[in-house]
Amino acid sequence: MKNHRSLSILGTRGIPAQHGGFETFAEALALYLQARGWAVTVYCQSEGGRRAERQWRGVCLVDIPSRLRGPAGTVEFDFRSTLDALERGSRVNLTLGYNTAIFGALFRLFGRCNVFNMDGLEWKRGKWSPPVRAWFYLNERLGCWLGNRLIADNPEIARHLATRGVAGKVVTIPYGADAVREAPESALSAYGLEPRRYALIVARAEPENSIREMVAAFSARPRGIRLVVLGGYDAAHCAYHAAVQAAASAEVIFPGAIYDKGVLSALRFHALAYFHGHQVGGTNPSLVEALGAGCPVLAHNNPYNRWVAGPAGLYFGNEEECRSAMDILIGNPQRRAALASASRQRHMEQFTWPAVLDAYERLLLESCGEPVAGMARTWV
Repeated sequence: MKNHRSLSILGTRGIPAQHGGFETFAEALALYLQARGWAVTVYCQSEGGRRAERQWRGVCLVDIPSRLRGPAGTVEFDFRSTLDALERGSRVNLTLGYNTAIFGALFRLFGRCNVFNMDGLEWKRGKWSPPVRAWFYLNERLGCWLGNRLIADNPEIARHLATRGVAGKVVTIPYGADAVREAPESALSAYGLEPRRYALIVARAEPENSIREMVAAFSARPRGIRLVVLGGYDAAHCAYHAAVQAAASAEVIFPGAIYDKGVLSALRFHALAYFHGHQVGGTNPSLVEALGAGCPVLAHNNPYNRWVAGPAGLYFGNEEECRSAMDILIGNPQRRAALASASRQRHMEQFTWPAVLDAYERLLLESCGEPVAGMARTWV
């Protein structure tokens, strides 16, 4: 590429963001860098047709079709994206996630710079079978070895990566979120909700996210408010989904998965509280977004969540502790107000997009061999 500052982003389903945290981050970074003179390419997974390129807000989107479905299709997409990125020849490649880090050997073989965002400890998730967990474990190790630089989204992840003997490669940069200062109440009407008359959970329906425990704790007694549990549930085909729904009282509703940014922002902004049960991983984007919306937070008690929410949250370790903490949040307006203020403060201190994206640009510039003026922001 002619532009010295050129970047290819791999490892997401693509942008504009319609799925999860990686896609939201990829969109934010691509637009930020494009506005600052970078040539940015983002690889997007499609379900048919041929490879195609298109422009979106100044960013080059490369559609890579997958013939296979499910996880096999993702592996195929990542492999074909890697081959395409090698031919494109961006000065630096950013791979989000290490699940197919083995393909990074191609970047190494051809002397191309590849930066890995190492995500969370995917191989620890109980939902995976032993062979899949072994695949993720192997690829984490390969990512540590093959990546030119490694990004940890949480200091606890950085400490974990340091045990792999690669501490000199690791830099900690979390996710960002917009501060939500207002949102239309009309977005709530489709779900029969009223401001401050519901609590919110936004998470995949997986055991590691403590959803059954939170739903059961909420449903242990009448609350006088609703609990809105976002995510896809199929009780007929998934025992865990069925267990979550069986634990729910009549005050719990399951609207399904919602990806509309405006609706999500409104649901967070008007929520009485946000419940976050993630046990495995680093900095979860949903928790950061809850802080940015000023939500009082109740989170699972682990080092990852404690670093993100800090003093801005209440914490629980089991269902009984969760039930007691919910009693406090729901029944104490003064405590909720203090926690909401602490959430906004924590967001402004640690998780604004300008600080996060500036840190990424600095790292990418260094990876391109450009000198970077001034001190970079650090997260510890």
